[in-house]
Amino acid sequence: MATVLAEPNSTQRPGDGATPEAVVVRFAGDSGDGMQLTGGQFTLSTALAGNDLATFPDFPAEIRAPQGTLFGVSAFQINFGSTTIDTAGDAPDVLVAMNPAALKTNVQALKPGGLIIADSGEFTKRNLEKAKYEVNPLEDGSLAKWDLMAFDISALTLESVKPFGLGNKEALRCKNMWTLGLALWMFDRDRAPLVEWLKDKFRKNPVLADANIAALNAGHAYGETAELAGPLKKLHLDPVPTPAGLYRTVTGAEAVSLGLVAGAQLADLPMFFGGYPITPASAILHNLAKLKEFGVTTFQAEDEIAAICAAIGASYAGQLGVTSSSGPGIALKGEAMGLAIMTELPLVIVNSQRGGPSTGLPTKTEQSDLYQAVYGRNGDAPLPVIAARSPADAFECAIEACRIAVQYMTPVILLTDGYIANAAEPWQVPSPDGFTPFPATFLKENNNPAGGKVLPYKRDERGVRPWIKPGTAGLMHRIGGIEKAPDTGDLDYSPATHQLQTDARKAKVDGVAASIPAQEVTLGEAGGKLAVVGWGSTYGPIIQAVRRARAKGLDVSHVHVRHIWPMPANLGDLLKGYDKVLVPEMNTGQFKTVLRDQFLVDARPLTKTSGQPFTIAEIEAAIETALA
Repeated sequence: MATVLAEPNSTQRPGDGATPEAVVVRFAGDSGDGMQLTGGQFTLSTALAGNDLATFPDFPAEIRAPQGTLFGVSAFQINFGSTTIDTAGDAPDVLVAMNPAALKTNVQALKPGGLIIADSGEFTKRNLEKAKYEVNPLEDGSLAKWDLMAFDISALTLESVKPFGLGNKEALRCKNMWTLGLALWMFDRDRAPLVEWLKDKFRKNPVLADANIAALNAGHAYGETAELAGPLKKLHLDPVPTPAGLYRTVTGAEAVSLGLVAGAQLADLPMFFGGYPITPASAILHNLAKLKEFGVTTFQAEDEIAAICAAIGASYAGQLGVTSSSGPGIALKGEAMGLAIMTELPLVIVNSQRGGPSTGLPTKTEQSDLYQAVYGRNGDAPLPVIAARSPADAFECAIEACRIAVQYMTPVILLTDGYIANAAEPWQVPSPDGFTPFPATFLKENNNPAGGKVLPYKRDERGVRPWIKPGTAGLMHRIGGIEKAPDTGDLDYSPATHQLQTDARKAKVDGVAASIPAQEVTLGEAGGKLAVVGWGSTYGPIIQAVRRARAKGLDVSHVHVRHIWPMPANLGDLLKGYDKVLVPEMNTGQFKTVLRDQFLVDARPLTKTSGQPFTIAEIEAAIETALA
């Protein structure tokens, strides 16, 4: 995390026309090489330098793949610069490859003429065989279309930490800090914050702190020498102009956690979080466990079903129940979601989507749980669904999920995905005064005008039943998953009652649309030849692609939807103002189907299920094809 205070009205620009506005760097290596740590600390230094940025951590699916293998490669990509950054970038300008497997799995993504920095010390016969190389690519000319700087980072690291008496294995663990030092030199970054971070991280072992600092400094110093003899150059990117305020980097998981806490505070409720570890949702549990001082109780349950049922129990008792998971765990929670719908209790369910089906792609991103969120329960069981578009946006979306859950006495699903959960971007920390409280209200006296027993399912003008804390004097009532009579909640599964209550639950959820904003055009005009309609994490590549297409004179606009169900009341009329509608999404066309069903518009899909986010170029090409 980096926190900075931005000065207002910054007007710095790159020094000359040859300086790029943005640069994409990808660090790649074995999962034990510390690439995520390297990328995270480079992100910290970039944020402190005032650049805008977006990151994409790309983890291997295996918990600990055999060292040096193709399926054990871990990568971290960062796009940063002196202009607005909305994605982690398409093709990298620089690839740092710590071994042959990292080079092989990532080099084809590198821009022609881009720079490869390779640790030649790892290109041994054994490692080349593991990466399926018959000959050493650093020597056979196969990398000719890129600039190549290959040097023995391993040996240089060992030399730099030699005075500290570390064993060979421990010394090589400093290699990522040597690499980070070189990257800091390349992009004119200050080492001081990283030095302080290392001192704090290894405060119980000062020798390790000193060794890592020495490696960091050695990598930085090497850059000055390498500049004299190769393509490695120092590049300074000025800060991006930003409004004054307090900024920090934030991942989607962090933003969701903070947003849930803020939502509970705005509802004036303690929060209970019931969770079970699953990639990539586990980080929410980890983050919330650190926030006990804000009235947060975290419970790691024995399984997914216990986690959501405990959260429902907390909501019944008068707290804000929250649970989170990814697709397989959400499937297990399905019956309990139906219980929350039938009992009409507030509940927030966060789904950090990943590739499926089944275990699928545990560490890769996808948007393939939309059908599951909108339709995926037994019986007619509607609930509101919200989708965050970026890591920072997840904060406000979490608050909105809490608001709807509390005000409408309903479970709400918040959709993020693996990309949003793990990626980071700068976030201007908002003032608490900018959010309108929505304090929960509990029934405290009998609401039966006839003076008989309390009416726990008597609905108000919005179709919302009262929230009754158990133990409130005179308000004992029945609650459960079997169909119930209107008003009294008595068991009643007669045909007429089930019809009435099914319609009532649906009308309540449909009525949520009255309290959400009208859909706006994100970029462009309300009407025209083509609307590119997105939801969730496709926001960044879509808006950049539409921006580029409009700069070419193409008639295209971007509409990005936050409220997936119910959708904004004006969305249908807005979409009918365009000749064509294109829906990019990381599934086989799920939101496209929902739009066609609800509004009878001829929405056309652009789909991707590779486990990787869309590139700007892919969407830009689809726009040009649609308008051809």
